[in-house]
Amino acid sequence: MCTSIVEIVNAAGAGKAGDGWIELTHSVVSYDHPHHALLEEAITIDFVNRALGPGARVAVELTLDAAKELSGALIRAIAAAEIEEGERAHRISASDGPPVLAKAG
Repeated sequence: MCTSIVEIVNAAGAGKAGDGWIELTHSVVSYDHPHHALLEEAITIDFVNRALGPGARVAVELTLDAAKELSGALIRAIAAAEIEEGERAHRISASDGPPVLAKAG
């Protein structure tokens, strides 16, 4: 049974494909028959660069349980990164201090 469950989102970053690293433009997440994993159905994630053609992709096929664990790990890592970025921005703005005017001389 084909599910036709597909989500496509922009992806800015890089991924290591067969020929080396590629710039990523999109991620395609689907639930369907896997191509390589020995599963009836799988969550598949393809990281692609459309400009480079269909071979320019990094792909994973996960069980539902593995995809749930990955989703949870992503949520936790993103939350921690947002805290870190907020603290970094606060440190930078605090170190700037008030502007110092040079005396004319």
